[in-house]
Amino acid sequence: MRRLLLFFWYQLAVGLVQAQVATPVAPDKVYGELFVDVQMARIFPDSKTFVDCIPKRAPIDIINDYRQIKANPAIRFSLERFVQENFELPAQVGTTYQSDRNEDVKSHIRELWAVLKRTPDQISPGSSLLPLPNAYIVPGGRFREVYYWDSYFTMLGLQESGEEAVVENMIRNFAYLISTYNHIPNGNRTYYLSRSQPPFFSLMVELLAARKGEGVYQEFLPALRQEYDYWMDNTKLTKHVVRMPNGSLLNRYYDQDVIPRQESFYEDSVLARESNPADRAALYRHLRSGAESGWDFSTRWFADGENLATIRTTDIVPVDLNGLLYHLEVTLSRAYAQTGNSREARNFRRLAYSRQKAINKYCWNPQDGWYYDYVLPNRSRSREMTIAGMSPFFFRIAPHNRIGTVTAVLEQNFLKPGGVVTTLKTSGQQWDAPNGWAPLQWMTVQGLENYGRSDLAREIARRWAGLNIRVYKATGKLMEKYNVIDTNLEAGGGEYPSQDGFGWTNGVLLKLMNTYKVGE
Repeated sequence: MRRLLLFFWYQLAVGLVQAQVATPVAPDKVYGELFVDVQMARIFPDSKTFVDCIPKRAPIDIINDYRQIKANPAIRFSLERFVQENFELPAQVGTTYQSDRNEDVKSHIRELWAVLKRTPDQISPGSSLLPLPNAYIVPGGRFREVYYWDSYFTMLGLQESGEEAVVENMIRNFAYLISTYNHIPNGNRTYYLSRSQPPFFSLMVELLAARKGEGVYQEFLPALRQEYDYWMDNTKLTKHVVRMPNGSLLNRYYDQDVIPRQESFYEDSVLARESNPADRAALYRHLRSGAESGWDFSTRWFADGENLATIRTTDIVPVDLNGLLYHLEVTLSRAYAQTGNSREARNFRRLAYSRQKAINKYCWNPQDGWYYDYVLPNRSRSREMTIAGMSPFFFRIAPHNRIGTVTAVLEQNFLKPGGVVTTLKTSGQQWDAPNGWAPLQWMTVQGLENYGRSDLAREIARRWAGLNIRVYKATGKLMEKYNVIDTNLEAGGGEYPSQDGFGWTNGVLLKLMNTYKVGE
């Protein structure tokens, strides 16, 4: 009985600690009207700056002083000065780092890992950072924290650089986030806790298993299962699951909140002024869910195919998200087989097969030979052709007899002088033409390799590496994204200037250079 009581109190104590850890407060809740005033007054051109600031003293004291000063008409008050006096401003990561442009790009990337590396975090009162127990790599620029899907592509280059310990530390950080918050947030910030990002965790585990052996799957099985349960609404109704017309289950992006994104508070608030007040909560959720997709933003998500105000992310079943969950189901089957649990291994093989059939049924367009997202209200495929249509080949979901048709579409529509373009529309959004992005180059190249088209894979790798290296020679920088159509122009669009650093660009470039011997 005494042991039972001790166990009960131990479990209660652990639960209380986890509850305290799992419910950190985002800056908008901490600072209230001060947060709104700073963001809407545009004290900083980038809305992300203030949410990353660290208070110089207790937040409650800052708030109380602000309210008193603001309420006293006799005090001449500068909001900008108040912020400067009470907060430490965050620094851009790696922006001031400049290598010798005559240095080869591989050496530059290896040096950059040290610039972009963060040691285990210390708790800083009032900071929005969610502390991580192990070292990790950040993307660079305004992105001062780890990002979920970025990290997989960064790991490709880390492994090429022999940074195996960093890769493993990052995977363990993600397992920690899953166990602590029940999912991997968009990034390790309090204001990202309402959403995740494209679920690449199973692919990260696969990378590690390729180096350390099959036992890795068994070790990370609990985290893999918890990740799956989050996306499949098994532990909490996150509304990521949708039932298709034939009863099969697929997934969508669905942020858990209905307020402006804290890191883009001004932009979302201004956009919402154009909408009916009754529709604003839905608009905010669609914007936030677009951020969960990683493609923030693209006409891929827009109802009219043109304007951000018509964004409808939660109405769309993305083909690439479901490829990721197919991979997670296959990986869980493999992991359960490692433990000797043949029943669960068979169950997840069945789930993966069911998802594969549903993707091929609802996302494949036989008329033009391309994979599309599925639009729920319309009960039909989207009309937006995007490079995400290559993802079923990356995940080995597509039948082999489709590669010829898809390759023809790819070469005619997406292949450009600098690599593959993201969409066929130039909208001013950063995930549309003329921009190309490192993760999408890699997924396209690997998808072609999976189906025996090494020739085209190599050509895309050559064009992308050549563009990256030309920009590096001209600027000494590796960028977040590139203009792949006119390689003499910079990439652009979106809510912030193009960032340099840059984690996933470094990782993919190094992997492609070593694999295809291009850009040497």
